[in-house]
Amino acid sequence: MTNETRVPERDLAFLSYGFRPFFLSAALFACISVFLWMLLLDGTLELSSPFTPTDWHIHEMLFGYASAVIAGFLFTAIPNWTGRAPKRGWPLVFLVILWLIGRLATGGILGMEPIGVMLADLAFLVAIVAMIVVEIVAGRNWRNLIVVVPVLLLLGANLTFHVEVHLTGVSDVGRRLGVGVIVFLIMLIGGRIIPSFTRNWLVKRNSEKLPAPMNRFDALCLLTGGGVLLGWSFFPYEPTTGWIMLGAAGLQGVRLSRWRGASTWRSPLLLMLHAAYAFIPLGLVTTGAASIGWISPASGAHLLGIGAIGGMTMAVMIRASLGHTGHKLEAGPLLSVAAGMIFSAALVRVCFPEAFVGSVSGLWIAAALWIAGFAIFSLKIGPYLTRTSRKPT
Repeated sequence: MTNETRVPERDLAFLSYGFRPFFLSAALFACISVFLWMLLLDGTLELSSPFTPTDWHIHEMLFGYASAVIAGFLFTAIPNWTGRAPKRGWPLVFLVILWLIGRLATGGILGMEPIGVMLADLAFLVAIVAMIVVEIVAGRNWRNLIVVVPVLLLLGANLTFHVEVHLTGVSDVGRRLGVGVIVFLIMLIGGRIIPSFTRNWLVKRNSEKLPAPMNRFDALCLLTGGGVLLGWSFFPYEPTTGWIMLGAAGLQGVRLSRWRGASTWRSPLLLMLHAAYAFIPLGLVTTGAASIGWISPASGAHLLGIGAIGGMTMAVMIRASLGHTGHKLEAGPLLSVAAGMIFSAALVRVCFPEAFVGSVSGLWIAAALWIAGFAIFSLKIGPYLTRTSRKPT
């Protein structure tokens, strides 16, 4: 008898699928890191990180939190694409340890030199790329090999972030590249799952009007969206960048309208996916306006970072966690409130950058909403992720 067969199944559940450890780790880290960020701003806490407090916050949201969610999603989706068994057990332990080492290193807790911090942090994404390639090649699922490209770009953005900080003291291109790559991933993957889930739900209700199938228009949206995000990364203050971004925002808005989101109001689980994607055209509009010089650059960055990235990752984690642990695909009141808090955090952060109530700024309110939203997710979904599923995943 092997060791695995002697261990009760419930003890192995947490490491039986990629989404389990990474979604829970990401949600807990989302709470902890933003709480620490507020302490840093308040002067209560100091880090011996090679990054400035602002760079540490941006880096950890992009390459700490979001990277963990991406890993959880990919290692849950890839077995469905390839028909191969999911990564489980020690390979997942190894990946989680690499991710944790990166968080400790960038926080200055391991006392490493900047080069050591960079290598420790990059190791996680390097391992993710290697495992994705091995799984897709072994399963001969060549069509989905394209997902390696955005992950490689995210790795490149992380490398750029570290190099910029090492050479100049602050990040510039790297932070925008990180946001751009993750938003493009949402465009790519969201463009598959949102209309597909919506179509399935509407078909069950005998609806005659269904989401438009993916076609050349979607390819145009991806091409223009990816191109303008790349241009913004390197030329953020050029009016030409801004005008092109406004055009890309319009295309993304039309794309979203073709998915019949308004018809999903009875399903908060679906509606939150559409709402999260809506922050992409909204964020592109405000970012484009900032490039032209009409508004502050921070507005678009927060709509894309909190609303699109935070909102979409929250919505995807809720749906995947419920579905793969055998629970009904219904958000319920608590999880609906949690998602609403993330969307509200984005709007409050942008609309009330200064005083909100008395001397309390929108920044603090937004941080409280973000922390509360992910705390609710952790308390509600956490037990599902650590226990044996009600049915096979």
